[in-house]
Amino acid sequence: MMPVLFVGHGSPMNAIEVNDDSSEWAGLGKRIPKPKAIVCISAHWQTQGTRVLTSVSPRTIHDFSGFPERLYRVSYPAQGSPELAARILELLEIPVATDSGWGLDHGTWSVLVHMYPQADIPTLQLSLDARATTRQLYSLGSALRSLRKESVLILGSGNIVHNLGLVDFSKPDGFDWADEFDEYIKRRILDVEHEGVLDYQMAGACADRAFRTREHFDPLLVVLGASRPDDAVTVVNGHRLYGSISMTSYLFS
Repeated sequence: MMPVLFVGHGSPMNAIEVNDDSSEWAGLGKRIPKPKAIVCISAHWQTQGTRVLTSVSPRTIHDFSGFPERLYRVSYPAQGSPELAARILELLEIPVATDSGWGLDHGTWSVLVHMYPQADIPTLQLSLDARATTRQLYSLGSALRSLRKESVLILGSGNIVHNLGLVDFSKPDGFDWADEFDEYIKRRILDVEHEGVLDYQMAGACADRAFRTREHFDPLLVVLGASRPDDAVTVVNGHRLYGSISMTSYLFS
């Protein structure tokens, strides 16, 4: 049974930096069984409706600006998997459009460049439907769960706390409200109380600041749906930085 993983990916600079977070991602690539393929649900591919990437050779998307030139030279040349895309179409009971024009955005490759630097595992992305409710995304993850038995790694990439409007680059940890929300989510995950994550507003006032829009939180919901109640849960990179960013990640195995 392949694990399922949610990663707080943070800044695109993590792709080219060796730090505590990226080192943990590299360690994950060595700890878990090598997958036959990867499907990534990234915060950076949000669409109207759900789409699945069918490209045989997905391009590396540099979906950011204002960073050092060397970051734009990073390429992650993993092959796609039209076969896995077709399997996903079989599993999902909702309408899903095929898309060959997207690629691998930095929510995917900034993590995988550390986990699997050889780029030798077929990889595709599944988009986030901007109109979906938290429960619909959780159900989508549940529909994908059987892929774990087929040696497919389901990877969600976002950030549980992600409020760029409140970032303070001089702060090495989190604001009190960011710590409170991140801890609320962690407690619900460790206690397998997923309803409390789907109804994240139950966390109180801290939830109002955790994010302005939900796209960085939503990949977690898909991952939770793909998890099993008897999974062992490992917390990875369980910290906040710059006041309003959570790097907390979860491995379900």
